[in-house]
Parts: sequence; C-alpha cells; structure tokens
Amino acid sequence: MPKFKQTVEILKLMSKKENIRDIGIIAHIDHGKTTMTDSLLTEAGLLSPKIAGEARALDYLEEEQKRGITIKTANISLLHEVKGTPYLINLIDTPGHVDFTGKVTRALRAIDGVVVVVDAVEEVMVQTETVTRQALNERAKPVLFINKVDRLIKELRLSPQEIQEKLARIIRDFNNLIALYGEQDQKKRWKVEAGNGTVAFGSALHRWGFTVDIAKEKDVRFNEIIEAYKNEKVEELAERLPIHKAILTMVVNHLPNPVDAQKYRIPKVWKGDLDSEIGKAMLSADPNGPVVLCITLTQMDPHAGLVATGRLFSGIVKEGAQVYLVGAKRNYRVQQVSMYMGAFREVVDHIDAGNIAALLGLDLARAGETLVSVDYKDVMVPFERIKYVSEPVITIAIEPKHPRDLPRLIDVMGRLAIEDPNLVTSINKETGEYLLSGMGELHLEIAVKFLKEYAGGGFEIITSKPLVVYRESTMSQGVVAMAKSPNKHSKFWIQVEPLEENIIQMIEKGDLTEEMGRKKMGTVLKEAGWPTKQARNIWSLEEHRNILVDMTKGVQYLREVRDMVMAGFRWACESGPLSEEPMRGLKVTLTDASLHEDPVHRGPAQIMPAIRRGILGSFLSSNPIILEPVYKIGVSVSTQWVGEVSGLITRKRGRVISSEQKGPLTVITGYIPVAETFGLSADMRSATSGHAFWQTAFDHWEKAPEGVAAEVIEATRERKGLSPDIPGAGRFIDTA
Repeated sequence: MPKFKQTVEILKLMSKKENIRDIGIIAHIDHGKTTMTDSLLTEAGLLSPKIAGEARALDYLEEEQKRGITIKTANISLLHEVKGTPYLINLIDTPGHVDFTGKVTRALRAIDGVVVVVDAVEEVMVQTETVTRQALNERAKPVLFINKVDRLIKELRLSPQEIQEKLARIIRDFNNLIALYGEQDQKKRWKVEAGNGTVAFGSALHRWGFTVDIAKEKDVRFNEIIEAYKNEKVEELAERLPIHKAILTMVVNHLPNPVDAQKYRIPKVWKGDLDSEIGKAMLSADPNGPVVLCITLTQMDPHAGLVATGRLFSGIVKEGAQVYLVGAKRNYRVQQVSMYMGAFREVVDHIDAGNIAALLGLDLARAGETLVSVDYKDVMVPFERIKYVSEPVITIAIEPKHPRDLPRLIDVMGRLAIEDPNLVTSINKETGEYLLSGMGELHLEIAVKFLKEYAGGGFEIITSKPLVVYRESTMSQGVVAMAKSPNKHSKFWIQVEPLEENIIQMIEKGDLTEEMGRKKMGTVLKEAGWPTKQARNIWSLEEHRNILVDMTKGVQYLREVRDMVMAGFRWACESGPLSEEPMRGLKVTLTDASLHEDPVHRGPAQIMPAIRRGILGSFLSSNPIILEPVYKIGVSVSTQWVGEVSGLITRKRGRVISSEQKGPLTVITGYIPVAETFGLSADMRSATSGHAFWQTAFDHWEKAPEGVAAEVIEATRERKGLSPDIPGAGRFIDTA
C-alpha cells in the first residue's frame, strides 16, 4: 500500500481527529521552506521527483515564480503513514519576506503546529524570530528543521566537530526564542531537542533529511553524509534518508491533533463562555456541534467569486448549510465546499471539524471574521481579533493614467483590500489622492502589480514615491479642555494624557482587547494597576492603542449619547492636529459633560464634533510629538565587513544593539528608522561588496528627533494641502 493517496482517502480521514495534523511551514526568507514543501508534494505523487526542489509548486503565482519568493499562503492536504497508520496532514506554506508577515499571522489561526525552517549557514535571523513569536502567540507548537546542511560541508568545508557546534548553537538560539516569547507552559514543554526527535537536519534541495531516531534506525553517521558529498553520491543519500519521512514523521509524532490542540488554543483565541454549548463543542472539536469557523483568508476567484478559507473548529460544513457572519451580521447559504490542493480547489461533499475548508457564497466574508450556524447567531461571541506583529508603515499615492479608468481603480483597490487586510486603502479628501499603505516597499510593489493584473489589459496607473507613515502622540498630560457642540447646547470637558507603556504592551500582545468586553477589560486594567473607578469605566479601546475613559458623575442623558461620544473619540484618533496622521498611545478622559434635555439638540452632528474638538484641544496643550516607525534589522556578514555595516546603520540614525559571531559569519542586530531605509539595498551592497545577507522587520514606534519631526510635519502638511502652521490649542477649546 503506498504511503500517500489522493482525495477519496483524504476525505475518509477527515473525521478521524486523532489522525489529523494542521500545520504550517514558516521561516526567514530564502531559508528553504518552499523547496522543502516540494519534496513533500513529490512523495504525495503531486510533483515529479525530477523537478522537486526547483518547481516551487505552491508558489503558483507568476510573480512568485519570477521573484523566487512566496507571496501568498498556499494550502494542501497530504497523507503520511507512520508504523502502518495513515495520517492526514493539512499543510500551509507561508511567505518568508517580512512584508508579507500579515499572511503568516492569519495562517497561524488555522493551524496547531509549525515546522520552523532555519538555514544552517545564516542560522536564526530576524524573520525567524518574528514568525516564531507569532506562532507562540497563537499557541501553535513548533518543531525545527535545520536546512542547507550541505552548504556546511561543500561551501564552508567545516569539520564534523565544527558542524556539530553550529547545529547545537542554532538549537540553543531557537530555544532562547521560546524562552523569550513563549508562555510559561510553552517555555517548559515546547523546547526542541535533537535527542527527542523535535529537530530534523537535512538539505531540502537535495531531498535528504533525518532525525536522531531515523539516523539510529538506518545506522547512519554524519561522517557518511560528508563522504556522500565527497564521492558525489547525494542521490543515494536521498533514497536512504528521504526528507519527507523525516519532516512528516516529526510532525505526526510531535505536533498535536485538533482535539488536543483546541483544548488550549480555544481559550486563547475565543473569549466566550467555555462551558456553553459552543464552547464545549470547540474545545473537543465536536463534529456534532454547531458549525464554527474562523475565516483566515479571502480571495477573489474571477469565475467563482469570493472564496473564504478558514479553520473549522466544530461541526460539519456542507453545501447548503445556513450560516451567519458575526461581524457582517448577515445570513448566508453555503454554495460550495472545497479543500485545497495547492493552486486548485477540489469540491467535496463536506468537511469535518478540525480541518481547513474553502467556502463559496459569502460575499462579505473577510479575514478574521467568525462564521457560525445560523441557529446560534444570537449567542456567538466572535473570535479574538487577529493581532499583527507589523503595521502598514509606508504609503504611496496612486491614480489612473486615464481619468476614465477611475471606477476600475476603485473596484480593484477594494478587491485588493479584501484579499490582503494589511493593505490599507484610503482617500485624501483634501487632495483627492487614492492612498495605498503597506508593510514595506516590496509589499506595495507587489500590490501595484496585482492592481494592474486584476484591472485587465490597457490599465495604467501612476504612483508617487513611497512615503513613511507617522503617528501623533504626547509626552505629558494636557489641560482639561471644554468644547461645545456646534449649536452651543451641549458641553464636554476632556483631558488627554499618555497611555502607560505597560498598557500599550498588553494591547500589542492581545492581552487587552475591545472584544473581551468592558467588564473583562476593567478587570485586566485593575490588575495592571489602574484605579478601580477608572478601570470600571472604560468605554472604548481604539485600534491605534488609544483608550477612552468616562470619569463623569451623574450626568443626565450621557448614556443616551454614549455611542456618539465613542464615535467622536475614534474620529479624533484617526487624524491628529499636527499633520493629520493617526494618534497613538493616548488615554482620553471624559471628566464632565452638560447635555441639552431635548434629544433633537444632541444628535451625532452635535456630539461627535464637540468630542473631537475637546480631544484635539487638550492634545495640543500637552507636549505633542511625532512617532516614527522603526525597523529591527539583522545583518549576516563576514567579519571583515562588520565595521562597514555598523557604520552604515549608525549613519542612517540607527543603532547597533548586538554583534554575535556565528562560525565564519557575524550577525549584527540593530534598529533603524523606516524613513532611512529607502535605498538601503544599494547602500548595503556598496558597503559590503554584495556580501551581506540582511532583512528588516517592523519593531516599534519611537519619538522622532525634534528636527526630523519638524521636517515631517512641514512636508506632510504641505502634501495634504493644509496651512503651514500647526493650529493652537485655543482654536479647539471653548470658554464658558
């Protein structure tokens, strides 16, 4: 009986939860995960052995093949036998480039375990750290594959002792990531070890790999692998130690099945009542429970329409099922159910809990959305919002070359935003520009190519130079500002101050979210040190890490205008007074209010502008600052170029935080402002004669130096068509 079979056999296994593994392949860019995946597809009979390692089969987009990078996540279901028992492995290959980490984050919600691929030469890099942190945050258990061991033998010509030291260092550094970012239980139980089979070694390109157990079983010593390269017998090595067996057996033996995983993953990603019918069904991956699915990917198919893909946590989803989208508040009938086989969707009769499903007929579905059986729509609590480790930090303005194409541009921008929630589209009302914000230059470059592709032939667009996105914040408390409604019948007293750094960090980690509700938020904030009254009176937590607190006493009619107050708060946070960039990290306190008794005089057109004016006035009276985005940069380079790299980072307003020797290479880690990274590729090549391997990843927001802030404000106000002078606080603060 062959080890891998096709769709019919896969469908049979979908109901055997203990025999299912939902996994992802994650890595730093160019560390070889897609090449490794090719070998897994070969064993499944889906790819010719002659082209495995070169086909990049799951990189099915033309742009991916051309650039040699993964841009979109790709799903496939495989079968693998261990000791005569077949297992179903639902596999997702994810992007490695930092600009596409949002896709990694969404994929992680659908899976229970990850194979982290690390290049044996470059070792643990910036993006390795980023994706591992993401996986641990979603409680997806990791195992480690150290790839490109052949390079240690052929290129670096290391001795067996030196190779062993290098591999041990990689394992140590990877475990340090688990110790740094893992939860308490993860730090103890999820560390990887070569001896227990949670680490595999090999060469994806040459299709061989092994764990310590396999090496013992096959009686293979590392000296024999070195000899195989010396004697050009690598193909024999691939036959003796096939990589698919090492990887998939490690997955089966050490990554959890859906029943085990959902017991500890559901409390992390869903804050509803675990003792409710829905909660119990998800904890046990019950196929007889209500259909509950978290959508992690939406794509527009030119023939089928919107395809919504996600993890089914309970129930069985079938064609014709009546379901409800919690966020969109819409009932739907599922028109088609399918499973993925790489670039293709295979239509199936049904899909069981614990698996990944693709559904048609849900036109308002978006990544992060919660789907539930329609009978449970009134009691379903949505899944926790998917938390991204990066934010859109670069913007371009786009416009069609021919005005007649404007409707097409608007249409395809909408489609792009549906498929990639990390792309933010907006319109500058002052200039009429259509703005596209993304994670980095490559992210936007690819987005523009997709825009042209989606729009069809003859469609041309003009793009501006990339611009950095900034935030507005404050260093100190502002005055209690009084603002009147436009009709002068209502008054609000508002004070702005910086939000505590520990609270911002809790929001970043997902430990404090608006989805958990006011009562739970209050409990968390009280535990974090907030006074009881403040903690109990949280009204809103805005997406840019701003919090609205109600500290009024006995104000008549306030409850009736609460939603309008929160809308005014969000409106103010969207566009600050310094340069109309979003405001970040503010605690906004409503201290008092006086409202007109007649509801006619306290509608949204009166309340919202007054709240916004009060916030802006208090903000301008504080010590307002500009925050700039900062990348973490990791550079792997020969020792002779360390001085040049460190000097380059320093010249670009960056700072080096560590420099560590890793065999023949030195890994330099530092921080560098995003604004200084335009043209960094050319500068890095020039400084090191092309010998540096490097990558940046968004890390944090930081106060811009005064000179830089002044230039940013001036240039931004000019670009947006604003008056050159920042308004004074008095423009927004009314007097009694």
